[in-house]
Amino acid sequence: MDQTIIAALRRAAEHRQRFDTSFAAYFDALTDPAGGGALDGLQHGTFPARALELLRDMSLRGGKRLRVAVLYEAATLITDQPAPGLTEAAIGIELLQTHGLVHDDVIDGSAVRRGAPSVPQRYLDEHPEQPRTATGLAVLAGDLAAFLSLRVLAGADLPPERAAAMTAELAGVGATTVLGQFLDLERDFGPVPGLGFLHAVTEYKTTRYSILAPLRLGLLAAGADPAPHDAELRRYATALGIANMLRDDWLDLFGDPAAVGKSVGSDLRSGRRSYAVRALLTADLDPAERALLTAALGDPDGDEETLDRVRAIGRRHGVDRALQADAERHAGDASAIAGTWYDRWRPDPVAFFHHLPAWTVTRDH
Repeated sequence: MDQTIIAALRRAAEHRQRFDTSFAAYFDALTDPAGGGALDGLQHGTFPARALELLRDMSLRGGKRLRVAVLYEAATLITDQPAPGLTEAAIGIELLQTHGLVHDDVIDGSAVRRGAPSVPQRYLDEHPEQPRTATGLAVLAGDLAAFLSLRVLAGADLPPERAAAMTAELAGVGATTVLGQFLDLERDFGPVPGLGFLHAVTEYKTTRYSILAPLRLGLLAAGADPAPHDAELRRYATALGIANMLRDDWLDLFGDPAAVGKSVGSDLRSGRRSYAVRALLTADLDPAERALLTAALGDPDGDEETLDRVRAIGRRHGVDRALQADAERHAGDASAIAGTWYDRWRPDPVAFFHHLPAWTVTRDH
């Protein structure tokens, strides 16, 4: 692996390590009645405290923390000094991620997340005779994570104007992400969607909160106005977001489950028209291949043998190679945009953004 990519990964790992300590402390404070940040209401019943316990477990369990790294590096584009509100912004964006994952797992019926039972599955295991209640509890747990994401940032020790701007950014991208969820569901209705629609799903469901909002929040925390740079930040985020999603979809069909941390083939089994599934549907398949794909698409009970046969079809028609080539092309576009930032911002964080796209299209999870 290129040394510049290794350096970028090392910086991301350092951010993750520091953040995970702060994230655990945040959850501790929510349950500490002696502190000023305790969440009122946990003392009643058992369901509220259990929801927070499950959110904590899934939030701290893992994930790449890409959003955290982007946010911290965005702040260091401006300054090498600690930026007030940065940790709260990172916690907020990761709580928004937790919200999205819980709701995704409700919508998709996913039993596994980050190598362990998903929040909806935990509730189903605990309330097997009341599946509707279990689903409702999972939805509410996701809602709680979303509101907590705003609560933590609104309570940060920041100048009022900066606190308002950062909270508005997080609230706005939260709403955008929900709109992306609508588009995500609409994608699977009607005819096979075009690439433009898939790009829109990626933009609104993932890119805005995973890349663009952390970029803006990092600059705001450092005291900079992101508005003059908005167009190029959007272009960078869009290109990187598409590259990242193409790699995610490649991993879901062609990846190693042990490395990915969850079962693969979920898009095929759920009937989701991902980039990979769309590529299969639009490939020049023979009648037998088409029949196998049609039977497998949307079959939640599809076995590993069927998945292996679909993978073989994909490889035979070059779907795996085409997806990877598209991911690398978009990653190259993002890298080229970041390469123009060296004469404007601090070189080390610019190098991080310059080389991040190359990593995202070679990762195995």
